[in-house]
Amino acid sequence: MVTRIRRYVETDTGHRVPNHKSKCRHLHGHRYRFEAEIEGNVVSVEGVSDEGMLMDFSDVSHILTEKIHDVVDHAFVVFEGDKQAIAALKMMNDDHRTVIVDFIPTAENLAKWAFEQVEPHIQSVYGNKLRLVAMHVRETPKSTASWIK
Repeated sequence: MVTRIRRYVETDTGHRVPNHKSKCRHLHGHRYRFEAEIEGNVVSVEGVSDEGMLMDFSDVSHILTEKIHDVVDHAFVVFEGDKQAIAALKMMNDDHRTVIVDFIPTAENLAKWAFEQVEPHIQSVYGNKLRLVAMHVRETPKSTASWIK
């Protein structure tokens, strides 16, 4: 048997899909939910803080906050090939949070990006075989994309 846990962080983030056939080609934003799904064995080492857990939820939260939230919250994520959006964002003052990425910032691509940011940090000293199995990105209440390894 294996156990899975999920923990999420939410961000307010802008983006656009430059080639989109509809309104997503415009500058806009979402209340994103980045949700990590972690699998492993429950820690059975007696007397340790994580006993009975896969990984402390607060430790997962710290990773998500540092690697996802603090990078893209109240920022505009823009594809490096989107010259129009980059030019518009350059007109903002220097303290504007712009994150330039090498992919079109769709929910699907953001799920993969988030997975890659978080995966190296899902570790345990208890030998309970932790691994990040998926990153789910909710873009709207009705729309979620997942990157599953």
